[in-house]
Amino acid sequence: MAINVLVVDDSSVMRLLVSDILQQNSNINVVGTAANGKEALDKTLELNPDVVVMDMIMGQYDGLYGVKQIMRKKPTPILLLSSLGNTDLNPIIQALQEGAFDYVNKPSKNNTRIRDIEQKLIRKVVIASRTDISKLGKSEVKPITHDHTFSDNLPYEVVVIGSSTGGPSALEAVITKLPGNLVTPVLIAQHMPENFVPSFVKRLDKMTPLNVVMGKKDMVVEKGSIYISPGSRNMIVRKNEVNEVVIDFTTKRFKEFNFPSIDGLMESVASTYGRKTIGIVLTGMGRDGTEGIKRIKEMGGFTVAQDEATSVVFGMPKEAIKSGKVDRVVPIHEVGNFVVSCLS
Repeated sequence: MAINVLVVDDSSVMRLLVSDILQQNSNINVVGTAANGKEALDKTLELNPDVVVMDMIMGQYDGLYGVKQIMRKKPTPILLLSSLGNTDLNPIIQALQEGAFDYVNKPSKNNTRIRDIEQKLIRKVVIASRTDISKLGKSEVKPITHDHTFSDNLPYEVVVIGSSTGGPSALEAVITKLPGNLVTPVLIAQHMPENFVPSFVKRLDKMTPLNVVMGKKDMVVEKGSIYISPGSRNMIVRKNEVNEVVIDFTTKRFKEFNFPSIDGLMESVASTYGRKTIGIVLTGMGRDGTEGIKRIKEMGGFTVAQDEATSVVFGMPKEAIKSGKVDRVVPIHEVGNFVVSCLS
């Protein structure tokens, strides 16, 4: 069955280029185009596309407007295709939180360079078309405001989380359930372009009483803080000369070639903390995290995967579960509370 796509961009040249690229795949049919967020809503209501591919910067009715309106009036998988360079990336982060499926960085120097990302674009459109739209709606997160009573003899000393497509909203759902007096650090590898990470960190930091920071070399890992891996490097942890756990980075290539590597972070955490590790794989494409989960189990730690019903893309959790090394499969809205219960 053909995948019907609506292409939204204020550039007529870009609309033609994107349409041409998508229709190289015999299963994709571009049913219409639009020049702004308002037209995108009108065309979505009229044409009922399976996927909307939308630019973000489009004058008065921009991509964020389009995402909000479409997800409110005719929920449809939306793939963001935009080049924002070093400008404020909050609109992209907000659009993902509002329910956009994923983001592809559009080359900005020359329109013809759009062909550099054509395979990624086609692949993500195909995956978006298979997504259960009920999993993409805006998540209403309410941070907990009370402290929790933890065990004096902690069974675990660290939480490490890996996520990809659908991860920003999933991570929000997890960390807003963690109390301000959390007695462990949380280390996170989210597949995300490097220039997105600072905006994402700021957004998460506003949602929790915990301290959310981007990991930096030699930063001491402390309880009650959340460390987000930069997008272009593989963050790991190690012990320094005075036996403190610190952030570091590695150029090592891992089995799944992603930045940041979930496997790389999880394997280093398992080697550093041993059986005191809780490892969690959330929504995402591929199998990054499976080797990390296996290493955590090998060292005696506890492992968790997000369930299929709440995963935007049940790729990474499925592969981890198939390995036979996942101790518990949990819906996303229960992951944070489950972590707290493990520490109590």
